[in-house]
Amino acid sequence: MGSEIYQVVVIGAGPAGARCAERLANGGAAVTLVGGEAAHPYNRVALSQYLAGDLDAHALITHHPHALDEHQIAWRPGTIVTALDRHAKRVMLGSGEFIPYDRLVLATGAQPVRLPFPGADRPSVLMYRTLEDVDQMIAHAAIGGDAVVIGGGLLGLEAAAGLAKRGMRVTVLHAVGRLMERQLDDGAAALLQRRLAGQGIATITNAKTVAIEEDAVLLADGTRVPARIVVMAVGIRPHTELARSAGLPVNRGILVDDAMRTDDPSIWAIGECAEHAGQCVGLVAPSFAQAEVAAAAILGRDARYVPVSADATALKVAGAGVWSAGEIEGGDPIVLDDAEAGQYRRLLMRDDRLVGAVLYGETGDAPWYLAIIKDGRPIGAARSTLPFGPAFQPAEWAA
Repeated sequence: MGSEIYQVVVIGAGPAGARCAERLANGGAAVTLVGGEAAHPYNRVALSQYLAGDLDAHALITHHPHALDEHQIAWRPGTIVTALDRHAKRVMLGSGEFIPYDRLVLATGAQPVRLPFPGADRPSVLMYRTLEDVDQMIAHAAIGGDAVVIGGGLLGLEAAAGLAKRGMRVTVLHAVGRLMERQLDDGAAALLQRRLAGQGIATITNAKTVAIEEDAVLLADGTRVPARIVVMAVGIRPHTELARSAGLPVNRGILVDDAMRTDDPSIWAIGECAEHAGQCVGLVAPSFAQAEVAAAAILGRDARYVPVSADATALKVAGAGVWSAGEIEGGDPIVLDDAEAGQYRRLLMRDDRLVGAVLYGETGDAPWYLAIIKDGRPIGAARSTLPFGPAFQPAEWAA
């Protein structure tokens, strides 16, 4: 690292910010990590396990006080940043203090979307994003009653499963015709819906919410779904206000180059708040990759972020394995459907090649299917046995 770098400030103590701060400190930078939440850096991905009661809050923490001290990271939890003074190179805090920087990393993450209909600002309407959000959900679950989750994507279903496990009566409202429509086809979504019902979770698809009342959610068709609490899990948007107000170029996210640098040569942006080559990330793995690149660049090393295409999605939803890759609709389908066993496979063919697959239940053969999709090799006579996996293929196919 060049001697000119005296102080690096990282704003945002989520997974990307904490990783970047750690790498910078290990490289010899004097690092201040500023977190808006009071909690120490924690594993946001594991919040669903905490909500379900499978982990305690202590187990979520990724950087305890002693670890931050060992890395010589100055830690500022529960600290609100109000403005960036790019000319003076300092970060303004809500307390009136300021922190000077030579290099600045914006890891401000994203904020949950709150749908703008009547009643959405009621105290009983909760987001599902932070440790504090989950603590509120757990407190409500201890009282019991009816909960409505708006959003049938992964986060919404995780929230529903956790609340149901804690004893609440849960209904999931999803605006489109099937759950997790980006990852699942109709068959897999139907099996998932059936599994949720077995766990006491009701689902209503094609549900258009028009208002949140004191004790119910009102749908466009007049249905009133009882609700003591409502959890919104309908997506996130990059948290870019700080950068925008400082005059940094912002599209959906804060615009960065291959080194994750903004158009200000002293400022980088990483994780969910950043936009690289027209794309914003929403997963931890690419956020970590961006953190590594930014830290290396700040330390004076040659580093470039190269996004990896999302070849496949592997998830665990309500205890069931879910995997998809390539195209999930259209094409010439081959379907293996064993509803009683909770096993489902839908393979999409085009021009005698496998172009997509959806697996529900048993997903152990996923890497094999992904390799075939990537290879683009003709399927030929193996078509009839393809749904059964590599164990049922000729030797040349099982490899």
